[in-house]
Amino acid sequence: MKALYVSVISLMTLLGSVVTAEDTKNAVKIMQNVYDRPTGKDMSGTLTMTLKNSRGDLRIRSIKQSIKSEKAIEKKLMFFTAPADVRNTSFMSWSYSEPGKNDDQWIYLPALKRIKRISSSGSGDYFMGSDFTYDDLGDRQPNEDTHKIIGKETVDGKKCIIVESKSVNQGYMYSRTITWVIDSVWIGLKKEFYDEQGELLKTLQVKEYKQINGYWTVLNTEMYNAQKDHTTIMKLADVKFDTGISDDLFSERTMQRGL
Repeated sequence: MKALYVSVISLMTLLGSVVTAEDTKNAVKIMQNVYDRPTGKDMSGTLTMTLKNSRGDLRIRSIKQSIKSEKAIEKKLMFFTAPADVRNTSFMSWSYSEPGKNDDQWIYLPALKRIKRISSSGSGDYFMGSDFTYDDLGDRQPNEDTHKIIGKETVDGKKCIIVESKSVNQGYMYSRTITWVIDSVWIGLKKEFYDEQGELLKTLQVKEYKQINGYWTVLNTEMYNAQKDHTTIMKLADVKFDTGISDDLFSERTMQRGL
């Protein structure tokens, strides 16, 4: 009987490991689908960034954004057009699909009249007073993390698969993230970010998305920093896809010259 009991326990353990392996495989596939969601050859639009502090005070900034995807590189360029204290500031990011290759990022500060390259050590800094770090603005590859499905939940009437992700590299700014993915459109409807101590740092929520020219497009997001009681709202408008944006646009010269 003891031998039979041990055999049953061993079989249960083996089956548990098989389920876990399959669960991990499915989680990786889900996050890869989110990463690979079609977004067109290029996209342009206007962003309204609203910063809200714990007292309810608002600061509103206007941005022109252009994105171009070609081969293994996605290039993004953002120009601040208002208010006056941030006008002509620009930010450029090049994200690579090549495994292990980090994003290249630059910011142009008109007051200093120079372009600053964002180093890997500075990727955890917050972008222009918002609740998004430079790392958040990049395009994180699924293979930079391990993933597992931890549940399913309906959020805002949408059925979501919940995926927990942890960096494969030690020293990453987030100990883990948890993403609620709508599997029908491969959009992360909600995402929680946990700090290095494992405490909830901030939550990103997609408030509006729709299909434009056949592409599922996120139009309204809110990032809430629970530790600072601060919120950043990003609204995208005037969206245009596949207009033939020139690759020449994404250069340091353009960052300084402006659109």
